[in-house]
Amino acid sequence: MKDLGALHYFLGVEVSYVSDGLVLHQSKYAIDLLDRALMRDCKPTHTPMTQKFKTVMDSTALCDPHTYRSLVGALQYLTLTRPDISFSVNYVSQFMHAPTQDHFTMVRRILRYVKGTAHHGLHIQNSSTLDLYAFSDADWAGCPQTRRSTTGFCTYLGSNLISWSAKKQPTVSRSSSEAEYRAMAQTAAEITWLTFILRDLQVPLITPPVLFCDNLSSLFMTVNPVFHSRSKHIELDYHYIRERVSLGLLITRHISTSAQIADVFTKPQTRYDLDRLKNKLCLVTTPSLRADDNIHLSINTIPDMETISMESSMTNMDAKSVVKRL
Repeated sequence: MKDLGALHYFLGVEVSYVSDGLVLHQSKYAIDLLDRALMRDCKPTHTPMTQKFKTVMDSTALCDPHTYRSLVGALQYLTLTRPDISFSVNYVSQFMHAPTQDHFTMVRRILRYVKGTAHHGLHIQNSSTLDLYAFSDADWAGCPQTRRSTTGFCTYLGSNLISWSAKKQPTVSRSSSEAEYRAMAQTAAEITWLTFILRDLQVPLITPPVLFCDNLSSLFMTVNPVFHSRSKHIELDYHYIRERVSLGLLITRHISTSAQIADVFTKPQTRYDLDRLKNKLCLVTTPSLRADDNIHLSINTIPDMETISMESSMTNMDAKSVVKRL
């Protein structure tokens, strides 16, 4: 065995050390991807996806679908450090079997966005609390072709973003409450898995994890069995989250829609909203040799659960105060 020193590059992921932690980024990988797509000199765009979907799309099949599949597969690996493109990459990944010209146009737009943000990375702070909390959201019937909903969530350990997901739900939801409840159940399973990992690493959780959701009906169903009479069409396995809440292993809290961080994983965002959410997702520009101090000053935007608890009680958390801290 040999000590190779501090980690700087591993499987396409680069590590840049700053004064208060490190930044994980894939700048070289992104530039190589643009070279492969012959888009190194393309014009950048501010968002990876247009905000409105086309109702009528060009169904002309691509002559060479291998290029489409290769680029989308490479973009999927780029989401390891780029949660801001997770939804867009997930959407274009759903057409691998028969991509069309419009689908390839979407991929080119994502690459144009990557061109303008190639040096973005995920900041990991070395001094943070060990409180676990998550944000869950769902875009009801968001897919224009199948009318299936999209589940999106992100989990934080203190001030650090540690996991996220954007995924289409396997079945069609008949109500927005059902879609949100499915998203909460999937997020609760992710939180449980992270809890087991932290326990194996001997990292204690002083307080139960907190799950934030912007749908009141779904929150009521997690604590009040009376509301279940309105949702008998929801499969029994999705009541797993109510069991976690009743056992005291999970706390659910309401948060306003305007402060929902998981929105970036469920639907296309405007330029203003995307810039605002990228800051909350701990995304920063890769530091140069003289940019450590700037990174340190621009990062401390995500509060830990200890700070949130001091501002509002755990029994009735005020979402507006949380928004101000975020």
